[in-house]
Amino acid sequence: MPKMDFSEILLGHGSGGLLTNKLLDAGVFDLFKNPQLDQRHDGAILPLNGNTAFTTDSFVISPIFFPGGNIGELAVYGTVNDLAMCGARPQFLSLAFILEEGLPISEFWDVLCAIKFAAEAVGVHIVTGDTKVVDRGKGDKIFINTTGIGAVHPSANIAADRICVGDKIIVSGQIAAHGIAIMSVREGLAFETTIESDTAPLHKPVLAMIDNFKENIHLLRDATRGGVATVLNEIARQTGSGIELHQTAIPLDEQVEGACEILGLDPLYVANEGVFVAFVAAETADAALDLLRKQPHCRNAAIIGEVVDAHPRQVLLHSAIGGRRVVNMLPGEQLPRIC
Repeated sequence: MPKMDFSEILLGHGSGGLLTNKLLDAGVFDLFKNPQLDQRHDGAILPLNGNTAFTTDSFVISPIFFPGGNIGELAVYGTVNDLAMCGARPQFLSLAFILEEGLPISEFWDVLCAIKFAAEAVGVHIVTGDTKVVDRGKGDKIFINTTGIGAVHPSANIAADRICVGDKIIVSGQIAAHGIAIMSVREGLAFETTIESDTAPLHKPVLAMIDNFKENIHLLRDATRGGVATVLNEIARQTGSGIELHQTAIPLDEQVEGACEILGLDPLYVANEGVFVAFVAAETADAALDLLRKQPHCRNAAIIGEVVDAHPRQVLLHSAIGGRRVVNMLPGEQLPRIC
């Protein structure tokens, strides 16, 4: 950590004056140094060619440090994954902080370092940003907004209206780990577990699928808040299609399954931060699955269902005991402040 003459965030760090410059010089500009950020301009001037994906996301997770990660890397990977779901290679990020007065500088530094390592791992540059400070008790340590820009793969043609009856539905890994990891450290809900968040960048497996199967990759969605069930319900309603799932095919860690049973949660609705859902043409689904299982963070990928012409706009689950039930849209917030 760089030597600073303050131990916690003060209101003055958001003033735009001397304290702001001290904080940014020591804690941000040197750490994220690159040609665009070094200009210290009001915005960044970027070299872009071809179709470009653009997205933004805000992160308000509580607690900010959790098993398997923290809010810093979550803020990078979350926006990177939104770009990946568009079939884009992440290139540039903005980074904006809302800090609460009293936040220990050591915690802020840990978050900054996590952001740096995550950005380097993805190969994305942080090129502009903002810092504001709110009164003690008016925030919750730190909120982060990241906006991302990325070049769309020339062979990507990803849209909900490309989904067809017969398409196979692939999930890229075991579900529900992130939500249960957060719950395990929430006050009043702690229980012994080694479950860690699945937070991870997903652009490499997505781009590998598009490289190999091009337009046969019809749609991609990351299954964050609301989990896999919410994603599938949104798509069924948007397209008018019916969707059928097979419970025995859904990849689920034993510890996560046990925790869900204890807490009375359906893992289909629990949030993920390193899992996406892909709708793939039936003729290439098996090959796409084989490829996906060789990619980072995707060795537990599985085909969990298909698009059907029956029961339009509904998601049905074939249970492990041979029954069927409707998987509805989550009516409310199962676990707030999850990302």
